[in-house]
Amino acid sequence: MPNVSNYASYDGLGLAELVRKGDVTPQELLADAYAAIDAINPELNGVVSRIPDLAEAEIAAGLPDGPFTGVPFLVKELGVQMKGAPSRCGSKLTEDLVAVEDSELAKRFRAAGLVTAAMTATPEFGFNPSCESIFYEPTHNPWDIGRSPGGSSGGSAAMVAGGAVPLAHANDGGGSIRIPASFCGLVGLKPTRNRVPTGPTFGDWLNGLAIELVVSRSVRDTAALLDAVHGPDVGPPALITPPERSYMEELTKSPGKLRIAWSDKALSGVQVHPDVVAGLHETVKLMESLGHEMIEDQIEIDWSHFFEALIVLWTAYLAWAIDALANAVKRTPSPDTMERVTNELYHHGKSLTALDMHNALANINTVSRQSGVLFAKYDLFLTPTIAQPPLILGTLNQNEVGVDAREWTRRVFNWVPFTPLFNSTGQPAISLPLHWSPDGLPIGMQFAAGLNDEATLIRLAAQLEEAKPWKDKRPPVFYSE
Repeated sequence: MPNVSNYASYDGLGLAELVRKGDVTPQELLADAYAAIDAINPELNGVVSRIPDLAEAEIAAGLPDGPFTGVPFLVKELGVQMKGAPSRCGSKLTEDLVAVEDSELAKRFRAAGLVTAAMTATPEFGFNPSCESIFYEPTHNPWDIGRSPGGSSGGSAAMVAGGAVPLAHANDGGGSIRIPASFCGLVGLKPTRNRVPTGPTFGDWLNGLAIELVVSRSVRDTAALLDAVHGPDVGPPALITPPERSYMEELTKSPGKLRIAWSDKALSGVQVHPDVVAGLHETVKLMESLGHEMIEDQIEIDWSHFFEALIVLWTAYLAWAIDALANAVKRTPSPDTMERVTNELYHHGKSLTALDMHNALANINTVSRQSGVLFAKYDLFLTPTIAQPPLILGTLNQNEVGVDAREWTRRVFNWVPFTPLFNSTGQPAISLPLHWSPDGLPIGMQFAAGLNDEATLIRLAAQLEEAKPWKDKRPPVFYSE
């Protein structure tokens, strides 16, 4: 018997309000979350380890008074360290790795009142926009279990979309918040670089490309969580401009008339699926009906230089991270402990020179400056989040024989030509579930803003959530009592 009727219909702030009113206890919500996981995880495989002892201990110790007090939460097994919880990164290499301390973001999740019930799947070390590792076995999309929920935060997205919890931790080094948000019909905001702390273990995580937050079912949950966790920790690599007001306050403000550039074409030249193009054009019309000025335009960058830069930045960091993790667990990186493509990426990273890195950083600087030219003319830039509808499981096989680092990166970019640009520039970008294909698959739309301008994205997202609501859309695999 569930403790909350229609548990999965509530967002996080809605559940927290029930706790505040005394209608339900955190223990009861945790029991509901585990019941939901029991119901949907056999089909989705989004949760890969439960931590009930840690969750119950948090509740017993007394939860802080935060915006999400008592709300069940999931953390991806990559990026955030939670003391005593598995941190396996989707790999046999680190299969018995357990975090020995809380990262700063874990502390802030706890301070917000969230109760972490379990850990979610990731592809091996997060280097796949599809969530399918040999170690965990594939995670399935609740909209179509033969398809991927996206990656690398696919475990979190599948469980949120399936109703297990209202929001879950995610991180994004090339689109790993926005990609699964698009594939699963969720809200996925990648904040400005350094808006959310990655310390103390990481400074500029993934050479500054990666940042942490969540996937959620409502814009207000994303805004409230960003309010709760943003701001520098001790000794950050850089300080950025703090917001003028709370992000929750931005929800109540009109975005005004925005001047927005849009494009349905990938900078890489890869063909964008007709269903995705149709969704983009539909979104342009919706924006015009809301009074925004929409102009077809494009960021002009040298794609080949951008491609080469990301191969260097991604693989060099991966090689460093694998060596550090291998040392921690006293194991040797090898084809016996890692998937074949991961091993190729690792050795490519090990082969790079300091000059390769500086050339890559110079190319990224050029890309950032070129992006800045467009954002000097427009408030926002609209593209599809992904070039294709949710991909069929097995399409991006990280254990395929004969695929080297360059070929793997090319294949990844064929699916995700829109998201990595804003990891490189550091700009905030959000994926919103504004379109569904004729066969019922979610297709997200990406809005990017200038540096430090999450506020405009949140104001617009709130407007779009009201104009074209998605909260009552339910995938075939969804928790119901």
